[in-house]
Amino acid sequence: MSIGSVMYRIKEDDTIILYDNESQKKRIISLKFSKGRLNTDKGFIVLSDIVGMKYGDTISTQLGFEYTVLPINLFDFIMKKLNRLTQIVYPKDAAYIAFKLDVKPGDTVIESGIGSGAMSCVFAHYIGKNGRLISYEIRDEFIENAYSNIKKVGFEDRVEIKHRDIAEGFDETDADSIFLDVKEPWLYLRHAYNALKAGGMLGILIPTVNQAEETLRELNLFSFIDLEVSELLLRKYKPTPGRFRPQDRMGAHTAFMIFARKI
Repeated sequence: MSIGSVMYRIKEDDTIILYDNESQKKRIISLKFSKGRLNTDKGFIVLSDIVGMKYGDTISTQLGFEYTVLPINLFDFIMKKLNRLTQIVYPKDAAYIAFKLDVKPGDTVIESGIGSGAMSCVFAHYIGKNGRLISYEIRDEFIENAYSNIKKVGFEDRVEIKHRDIAEGFDETDADSIFLDVKEPWLYLRHAYNALKAGGMLGILIPTVNQAEETLRELNLFSFIDLEVSELLLRKYKPTPGRFRPQDRMGAHTAFMIFARKI
């Protein structure tokens, strides 16, 4: 599967979405690992019949119920297909983080830790084929799982994983941006400062108030400016004319985000 480079005709190793127009629900299917037929509550689909179709076409079950065949995108992969061993950085935060850090094609980005690789996939998407993501992680099981997820979206050539404790420091000295998603980020701010280029951006993700306060105290000891602390609350609405209203559940606080620029 390759995110963002969908072929015109569906191939036998593609990962696809079967979209139920009635319920507006999605089924994500990896054709490479799915054989025979897919059983649904509305009949079955012969998966080999999907190969060679165009995205946007419909396929019917033996009972005549239609699904629309769509390409998977990075959002759907992270939310529905990513194998999780850890909490992930959710898209509502991930997009803002990438934008605030000014991540763009060709950049060198450092992150720690890798978690399940969700944020790694976002960074790899933005830096493009000529960019470089260096991810520091100490736990073997996280590295193995995250690399598997990164490989599924075809970004493995953009990511270098270093199996090391960042208490030892970073090897790089000219990173465009650094992202810390670790329990005690204030312990590693000196290392982050030394690894950033002048004008480079630092981003930190932490879930609690006391962590934010400790991080801010330590940030004041270094030459960082343009500080921001924020959180994002996402409220979705029911897309039904005549019954348009907020959904019953709301994606509220997930984490605090702290941003600063090195001078």
